[in-house]
Amino acid sequence: MFDKLLVANRGEIAVRVMQACEELGIETVAIYSDADRNAGHVEFADEAYNVGPAPASESYLDQEAILETADRAGADAIHPGYGFLAENAAFAARVEDAKGITWVGPPSEAMEALGDKTTARQVMQAADVPVVPGTSDPVDSAAEVRELGDEFGYPVAIKAAGGGGGRGMKIVRSADEAEDALESAKREGEAYFDDATVYVEKYLESPKHVEVQILADEHDTVLHLGERDCSLQRRHQKVIEEAPSPALDGALREAIGEAARRGVREAGYTNAGTVEFLVEDSEFYFMEVNTRIQVEHTVTEEVTGIDIVREQLRIAAGEELPDAQADVDINGHAIEFRINAENPAAEFAPTPGELETYVPPGGLGVRVDDAVTEGDEIAGDYDSMIAKLIVRAPTRERCLERSRRALGHFDISGPETIVPFHRLMLDDATFRAGEHTTDYLDSEVGADELDAAVERWGSATGSGGGGESASEHELVVEIDGRRFDVLVEDDLPRVAHNGGADAGAPSGSAGSASSGSNSGAAATEQVAAGDAITAEMQGTVLSVDVEPSDEIGGGDVVCVLEAMKMENDVVSPGAGTVAAVPVSEGDSVDMGDPLIVLE
Repeated sequence: MFDKLLVANRGEIAVRVMQACEELGIETVAIYSDADRNAGHVEFADEAYNVGPAPASESYLDQEAILETADRAGADAIHPGYGFLAENAAFAARVEDAKGITWVGPPSEAMEALGDKTTARQVMQAADVPVVPGTSDPVDSAAEVRELGDEFGYPVAIKAAGGGGGRGMKIVRSADEAEDALESAKREGEAYFDDATVYVEKYLESPKHVEVQILADEHDTVLHLGERDCSLQRRHQKVIEEAPSPALDGALREAIGEAARRGVREAGYTNAGTVEFLVEDSEFYFMEVNTRIQVEHTVTEEVTGIDIVREQLRIAAGEELPDAQADVDINGHAIEFRINAENPAAEFAPTPGELETYVPPGGLGVRVDDAVTEGDEIAGDYDSMIAKLIVRAPTRERCLERSRRALGHFDISGPETIVPFHRLMLDDATFRAGEHTTDYLDSEVGADELDAAVERWGSATGSGGGGESASEHELVVEIDGRRFDVLVEDDLPRVAHNGGADAGAPSGSAGSASSGSNSGAAATEQVAAGDAITAEMQGTVLSVDVEPSDEIGGGDVVCVLEAMKMENDVVSPGAGTVAAVPVSEGDSVDMGDPLIVLE
């Protein structure tokens, strides 16, 4: 077994890996950016090293800096977690070539074959695994997209060859959308995966998203650990995952598990991985392979009793898996709720800020994976995840009821979170019946429902009773020996910023609304402050779509911001003429900064 392992990641997944290492007697090394100097994973590790500034491209994606740190720390293994470099076959190969360092993951050759979606389709077809109709070669032009749309029928999906989790995927519903969607998919592929290659496949409108967890060692043992249902998504990003899937019967479960095993055998794959499928009308189709640990691996651990991260480490050290396929049992039901710093009432826009209150729930069947504590800052430099809440029970029905209890006691204030959304889903008849599909949230759950959920359970009133508004405060009183929490509303005017009549919004901005986006990412409408359209969040300018003297109309996209790994379209609140553009592509901006100046 290894002596010292470097975790090339941050946050809760870094802590999760370090926990497994601690149980195995392996010392741990954390890396951190300037923004993460006091982060939870840094505190947990035995040693920690700074690898660069806040931007991921200059720190967590800096391969040279990470390898130099591993050498400096004397690490003999590197675990990539998920995200960042986890599916970067070139980085895996560099680790494999480094003297005295082991890569905790699949071989770089298998990562390259399965990480490229076009090649992965070819591998699966060779293993007799059904795939969605589409191309097996890259697509370079909008004309090719239109030809494929005519062949397969619209809608079609343009997908980044190196993508995953909805990143770099654009839906094309007509020939007119092909050019913009192609450029957007290429841009996201380049930005997130350093690969602008894309392909096209038929887009299934209302499938279930079912994935199979795989473990494979170097001694010819390949196991599947059952499946997870990840169908509840917003804009192709998972928010709730569960195991097992309520949509599969025994025969389909066996067929999809065996298909996953055949596929990874064909690729010569070892270590942990996930084979993802779309299921529609009792038929399943291969979608992609995630050549790493998944965010939602937790629910599989809960129903199998298998520590997947521990097995990753053992496999990388050359050890055999302790079980055969017949020994893998699925017991009970587990659900994971991603606790993100996002506002469900504003199209899940990121809401960075300080965790003024953070008290996670506990009790029977409740697990929380996190790397934060009260007072920590949820910054806009990385993704929006605060924690993962995992709930387990003997049956799905009991798991739903236990989840209601756990979410009701998850006390967070400061940034708005998606806890209200999760609580709403526990009252949703379609979700409770397990009949939701990948398009359910985006097409069937209305903005009014999300608004009401945030108003009822949001951080303004306390996700568990912890927050206060600017004109309210809570008192504790005791009457005849009984304790009461009393919410007092005063009649004093709210303190205004900069002499204004009201507070609660940044100076120079008002409330926000949301609009749709062709990119499929969050589209946060900006409002003009005087003669400027300002940023409603900290982020990076991905593109600027207007120039001085351009005439624009209400709803026109003027630029695109990236915040917490989400693309946010900045749109004009009304018609006007562009006087100046004080930002450029690649610039970092803070909330309230002017983006476009109007005459």
